Amino acid sequence: MILRTLLLATFLSIPSLALAEIPTATPEEVGMAGPIAPAIDQEIEKALAEKKMPGCVVVVVRHGKIVYEKAHGNRRIVPNVEPMTVDTVFDMASLTKPISTATSVMQLVEQGKVDLDQPVSKYLPEFQGNGKEDITVRQLMIHVSGLTPDNHVNDYLDGWDTAYEKICDLKLLSPPGDKFRYSDVGFLLLGEIVARVSGQPLDQYAKEHVFQPLGMTESGYNPPEALKKRAVTTQEEDGVWLKGTVHDPRARLCEGVAGHAGLFSTAHDLVLYGKGMLAAQKAGEGHVLNPETLKLMTSGYDAVGNVRGLGWDKKSGYSSNRGASMTDKAYGHGGFTGTAMWIDPGLDLVVIFLSNRVHPDGKGSVNQLAGRIGTIAADACLATEENTDDKGTKLGIDVLANDKFAALKGKKVGLIANHTSRDKEGTGTHILLHEAPDVDLVTIFSPEHGFAGLLDQSHIGDSVEPKTGVHVKSLYGETRKPTKEQLAGIDTLVFDIQDIGCRFYTYISTMGLAMEAAAELDIEFIVLDRPNPLGGEVMDGSMLDDEKRSFVGFHDIPVRHGMTIGELAQMMNAERGWGTKLTVIKLEDWQRDELLYETGLPWRNTSPNMRNLAQALIYPGVGLLETTNVSVGRGTDTPFEILGATWIDGPELAAAINAYEIPGVKAIGIEFTPESSKYEGELCGGVNFIITDWSKFETLDLGWAVAASLKKLYPNDWETKRLPTLLGNQQVLDMINDGKTPAEIKVTYQKDLADFAKRRDPFLLYE
Repeated sequence: MILRTLLLATFLSIPSLALAEIPTATPEEVGMAGPIAPAIDQEIEKALAEKKMPGCVVVVVRHGKIVYEKAHGNRRIVPNVEPMTVDTVFDMASLTKPISTATSVMQLVEQGKVDLDQPVSKYLPEFQGNGKEDITVRQLMIHVSGLTPDNHVNDYLDGWDTAYEKICDLKLLSPPGDKFRYSDVGFLLLGEIVARVSGQPLDQYAKEHVFQPLGMTESGYNPPEALKKRAVTTQEEDGVWLKGTVHDPRARLCEGVAGHAGLFSTAHDLVLYGKGMLAAQKAGEGHVLNPETLKLMTSGYDAVGNVRGLGWDKKSGYSSNRGASMTDKAYGHGGFTGTAMWIDPGLDLVVIFLSNRVHPDGKGSVNQLAGRIGTIAADACLATEENTDDKGTKLGIDVLANDKFAALKGKKVGLIANHTSRDKEGTGTHILLHEAPDVDLVTIFSPEHGFAGLLDQSHIGDSVEPKTGVHVKSLYGETRKPTKEQLAGIDTLVFDIQDIGCRFYTYISTMGLAMEAAAELDIEFIVLDRPNPLGGEVMDGSMLDDEKRSFVGFHDIPVRHGMTIGELAQMMNAERGWGTKLTVIKLEDWQRDELLYETGLPWRNTSPNMRNLAQALIYPGVGLLETTNVSVGRGTDTPFEILGATWIDGPELAAAINAYEIPGVKAIGIEFTPESSKYEGELCGGVNFIITDWSKFETLDLGWAVAASLKKLYPNDWETKRLPTLLGNQQVLDMINDGKTPAEIKVTYQKDLADFAKRRDPFLLYE
């Protein structure tokens, strides 16, 4: 079982060691709007008056500089009064989970010593029985293990060894992965994993590998007397006021060291931790995690209706201490004693709130207060960013508008657009061009699904846009390529439609045909670029055979190409030899590794059945199967997140898919009845796809696993005659029909992907 270090050896504090200097600045000097102190002070004074807490320390850091640091109230009011000071030592409570335990676990993951998706029992062999052998390390980290929040405190009376035996005997409250249930027990186990795998007790490991490298000299378990003197007082236990002794009773019975609680620290040390996490976004020396591991740790994962990081909170039922206006990149946590810390890479912001709200009677309440302070800080960052129009990614249309539509001055414009063609604020591109001075919007052209994006039919007619009175000519009706007659009176075509990064999504085909028509008539072509919502780094899937070219396979690119529409336009123009007079108005502040949720841009349904980013990410793998006799969820509320047919046994198919162990996704057996489209009104057995790790999930791996499973289980029922329509690759088709595994299929096109990477490189516009 886990060994504990001598109690006074777990702290770093050395009286002669000076604290690391942290620079300070005014809010204005780091790009924040106005002074934030008055608003924060007002919130805190109100909470003190309402006896929500006896005192607190608050620190706000932006761009590595402290812009607010202040102690309020008292750290003790019973039996005597001690004023709060900025160097007060706080019982971190559950902030122990991310700062000490989860950071330690992620270091072991980085070293290849722990696999998040392996069973806990691989590292703790005693932890088996009652279904616990199926719990993974990742499920402990995001609180979906099925374990109880806390087993009875009496289980800890004889210390950790006995308590661990009791935990190993626990029954689950729900199957692993079935329900989000915040669990201290899970983090007690993670602390034990750190000890077993590293060979060091958690407190000693965290001291040497987390706190010391970051200069956190006043952080650790069981603070020595010198630090106890300036520690907060929490509550009275057995006639003794707890001061520098951990408040959590289970951690206290485990000699003060546990995976879920026990850490003591100061605001100063938490600033160092927060700065360290932000700095670790880029490679460099002195970081406790490398950038890839940090991204893995702080990305958002679906925790059955909640969004959690690995050890961190993101957006869940526990997020009331989070600033409401923080970005989606923000991660943080709170602690029972009245602590909270949030780090927002999107704003380069750290907000630390430390209180002793449980003193003296446990009745204080501060989560809402911490959240309001976080909102004040985030709002101050966003206000200046909004004033400089520099918040997140700027679309091509935003860049064009900021340049006062200079590229279109004096032009007679044909706009290829639909409902996704809007600026960041949601104003339609057609409205902006119609109202722009010295720009003549002659005609609007609409793609598949029509200008409003609501039609799911094979032929769409022309119409009139009601707000501008401009005629809308369909490019998904009598013709899919603009005709000479349709282009009469136009000298510039502008393309502004949100694509989803998949070869057989037809908006890029519409763009290609329009570029070809523009070249034939010597018409200028301008692309207002938009992000690839699936990011610009991953390329996956087989290439398109030349003889398979069609409207759903317009150019020789992989299924998932990792390019923006502007980059694709450049590639097609060069490789097809059109000679189109092409201009791409680039995005600003977009990086290739960013998925849509990292850009600050909203999701807008790109077509009637593409309703969220998860569906878009799944679509390239699952969508390519929809020309066979399976339903991919059209006619349901969750298209592409489910797949089935009347002849499929859901649990059977789910088991077969999961047996391939595709990273980042799981299949669950279900039943569903489509209200329209394939199998309308018929009960289908099938599977629901759950993305468990966005950073690991590769959609084509899932597609091949589904195809291989269908072929194996239902060789006489699954009809693949029309599979080539979207697949577009004979070699892969033959392998599917021959019953090859996903891994065998994937190997066949790796050289093609490497060649494609070289092909696309000259056309890339973004780092």
